[in-house]
Amino acid sequence: MPDHSGRYVVMGVAGSGKSTIAAALARDLDVSFVEGDEFHPAENVRKMAAGIALTDQDRAPWLAALASRLREARSANQGLVMTCSALKRAYRDILRGGAPDTQFVFLDGPKALIAERLASRTGHYMPSSLLDSQFAALEKPTPDEHAWLCDISDAPDDVVADLVARVKS
Repeated sequence: MPDHSGRYVVMGVAGSGKSTIAAALARDLDVSFVEGDEFHPAENVRKMAAGIALTDQDRAPWLAALASRLREARSANQGLVMTCSALKRAYRDILRGGAPDTQFVFLDGPKALIAERLASRTGHYMPSSLLDSQFAALEKPTPDEHAWLCDISDAPDDVVADLVARVKS
């Protein structure tokens, strides 16, 4: 039986489908799912809900908490799928500090499609007005990071099936 004890961070801008894809991937791999947004300090949530973009300083404790959770999973040899925007390489490096073998999954797609998704999303504190700041901060993973690229124009089920196939190969 294949080993599904890897750690995966599903990353991308708000509205790219991180939670949908990550939850389905975790279910299909039968590993734990961690919603990275739940690790944000209350002040970060308040700022984002008010339409204020977070600074690197705001993100530091959040990223440290996520890296710690990755470290725990790696130490226990447990599989884990986590969501985190991980917009900058420096952020991904912090997460890799928790588990160097973390596989990043970059959900990429056209800004217009993401804006459309955000406009129809309900019950989330991240307003669509922050999409521009997300794209401005985004540093797409470089080839040396070996991130898996997924086109969010594809159906979520197809994206997850592709990811499961990559994990199993």
